[in-house]
Amino acid sequence: MSDRREGWRRWWGSGQPSAAPGPGLFVRWPVVGCLFLLPIVVPVVRDVADGVTTFPRSGFELVLLAAYSVCYLIFPHMLFRDRAQRAKILFGFGMLALGWLVVLFVHDGNLYVLIYAMAVIAFGLPPAWAVAMDGGSLLVGAALALWGAGKYGSTSDIGAVVGVTTALFFMGRLLYTVRTLREAQDEIATLAVNAERARLARDLHDILGHSLTTITVKAGLARRVLETGNDNERAITEIHEVEGLARSALSDVRATVSEYREVSLSAELVGARAALRAAEIDADLPHAVDNVRPDLQQTFGYVLREAVTNVLRHSGAKQVKVRLGGTWMEIEDDGVGAPAAACGNGLRGLSERLAEVGGTLRVESHERGGLMLRAEVRPALEAAS
Repeated sequence: MSDRREGWRRWWGSGQPSAAPGPGLFVRWPVVGCLFLLPIVVPVVRDVADGVTTFPRSGFELVLLAAYSVCYLIFPHMLFRDRAQRAKILFGFGMLALGWLVVLFVHDGNLYVLIYAMAVIAFGLPPAWAVAMDGGSLLVGAALALWGAGKYGSTSDIGAVVGVTTALFFMGRLLYTVRTLREAQDEIATLAVNAERARLARDLHDILGHSLTTITVKAGLARRVLETGNDNERAITEIHEVEGLARSALSDVRATVSEYREVSLSAELVGARAALRAAEIDADLPHAVDNVRPDLQQTFGYVLREAVTNVLRHSGAKQVKVRLGGTWMEIEDDGVGAPAAACGNGLRGLSERLAEVGGTLRVESHERGGLMLRAEVRPALEAAS
């Protein structure tokens, strides 16, 4: 019922013009409109100049014709500006009434003069109002043409009025549709830009967060080794690894910006093992990922990367355990857990990634301390039921 009511409201007018002219129309139309008005203005002015019509009839005719012409020249400002719908409807009725007066008192019943008013109404007013007003005028004009036996024009005049009015009616609908499509395209483009920004922010968070955290841990380890002076070779090794991680992070950022980077679960396991070892955290990690569904390995790679990053940054854990299944992954630590501020963008991004493949993310804190993160994707049949 609400959709039907909305359709009727749109048909009768939603405050938007039927056609959507560009700003140039308001500047050029007075010149173009004057050219279109010449066929009805020139004969009347010539008759007044030649004395065919005399005052006061000539003055009355000129006033009616001038008012009708002014309405025709200013209709873009009346119908396409930000005005109340009632004002636009009243303008249409007023111009149509002036058109009938011109037909009856100025142009000796020639119905073709109505083309100007009916074209404006068909082009500029909402569909229902255009059909009602122009359709009523056409019925009255057809009745007068039949009753007047040619006094109010022939059937060809009625046909010309119908043809021009119908063409402009559909042209107005077409221009409105084109405008609506352009607005929709602009909105889609804006949404696409926002989605790309969100993707880039999420990927950079996942990549730089893990890489910089690992670099920080390894640089701190190298500093402590150098301060003790016991194992310079290990310090040099850690510094070489920091250099390699920095180069890898730079490459990952470039690839992410180009949207060419792919995350591998097996590679993330190797990186997690190295990062946790450098932080002196005992890591109980799987040695293979063959039991994980191939289409989920990239998503689970992101989950593992973010979970290990949170462990390194916030948990203060001494042990981390990772378990894998065909459609699930669990990461558990024995630390103090991550603060609420740390569980914002990263976990939100993981939830979005898992939602894209029909999965969910659950985070639980243990009473004895520590945090458990479980990512799970339900099978298609189970999700459908």
